[in-house]
Amino acid sequence: MSLQYHLKIKEGDVAPYVLLPGDPKRVPIVASYWDEAHFVADNREHVTYTGVYKGVPISCTSTGMGCPSTAIAMEELARCGVKNFIRIGTCGTFQDYVKKGDMQIFDSACRYDGTSYHYAPGPFPAVADHDTVEAAVQAAKELGLPYHVGTTRTQDTFYANYPKPGSAFNGFWQSRWENFYPDLKRLNVMGGEMETSIVLVLTRIWGLRGGAMAVTLDNIIDSQEDEGEYEPEQALDHSEDNIKTLSLMGCETIKKLYEMDQAAGK
Repeated sequence: MSLQYHLKIKEGDVAPYVLLPGDPKRVPIVASYWDEAHFVADNREHVTYTGVYKGVPISCTSTGMGCPSTAIAMEELARCGVKNFIRIGTCGTFQDYVKKGDMQIFDSACRYDGTSYHYAPGPFPAVADHDTVEAAVQAAKELGLPYHVGTTRTQDTFYANYPKPGSAFNGFWQSRWENFYPDLKRLNVMGGEMETSIVLVLTRIWGLRGGAMAVTLDNIIDSQEDEGEYEPEQALDHSEDNIKTLSLMGCETIKKLYEMDQAAGK
């Protein structure tokens, strides 16, 4: 097989189990928890490492921000033999019971992205693999991490849809934004991020396994307390501890999933 166009990887470069952070800088952080790790490739927003974590073959590839680049990464990873995709990222929440630093495990996603509609029509659900969700829950429990399981909202924009003016540039605002986030809260949608829906849709239609988790950085509704300018640097908690916790939980989830497979003779 020839070198993949975007990721610059080929068959044999990656393990069947892969973690998918967005930020390329997080890949070496994830790999720092492994017993063995080696750099594979770096092109555009995609950095790949492969190694071994507690006896489990594992890879990590960054997707960049949003569903389009995530889909590209997944297409090329699948061509190289990946069977299990787990998104590890950061997110906000619409629910008051979810606190900063809590882990969110997504069993489903609201498809407010555009990319997944090129693969499957609107009625097609974005749902996680059950074993992957269970592995994530077990990992969180054993690590003693506060966690919640539920639905996320995946959308293509970062600065749009806030209830009050001040999030988009130059005060641009649409009246339909006013109730969008409060309505998601009423629907008991837990998280808000930009990649999970495509991970869940692609793995389901390809007959592979997919899941997603994220560490909570803010309450999306409360982060814009007035109609002033939205300042993500103040609202979001990108602490080093949060990213390390996320990385470790991702690795432990892969380990749990691998152990399930070994027990089942897969």
